[in-house]
Amino acid sequence: METAFIHTPLGIAKLEGDAAGLASITVLDDQLPESTVIPEELEDAIYQLREYFNGQRQTFSLALNPTGTDFQKRVWDALQEIPFGKTVSYLQLSKTLGDAKAIRAVASANGKNPLWIVIPCHRVIGSDGSLIGYAGGLHRKKWLLNHESPARQQSLF
Repeated sequence: METAFIHTPLGIAKLEGDAAGLASITVLDDQLPESTVIPEELEDAIYQLREYFNGQRQTFSLALNPTGTDFQKRVWDALQEIPFGKTVSYLQLSKTLGDAKAIRAVASANGKNPLWIVIPCHRVIGSDGSLIGYAGGLHRKKWLLNHESPARQQSLF
């Protein structure tokens, strides 16, 4: 498994992957140096992430190889169907997967998503529109949703 670290507007991102695909992207609060040598297996992922953060990419085209249960992978596949700039509720996502009563299991699988941003778990919100349940921290979820919003919120201060 190859590893690389890159700076993003939300902190250091740790990418892991191999010839089978990208296995994980984790945002870290630690101040680590950016990788000076990028493994070939991670070059495209880093390129696409940089495009995303620069506002030049809305979808990712990468080989993905996350580790999870069959159910988790079904949830992660469904997350990839949420369009850029859109959100769905955990209940809507549960219904999409065929069982509104599975909302807690869907939320748990969403929280275990190992591919931050590429599998857009940040696009799932509470039924009342609240920003809940983001493993990377709600401040990052808010930033990502604002970044993807067609009408970006401007800060007054």
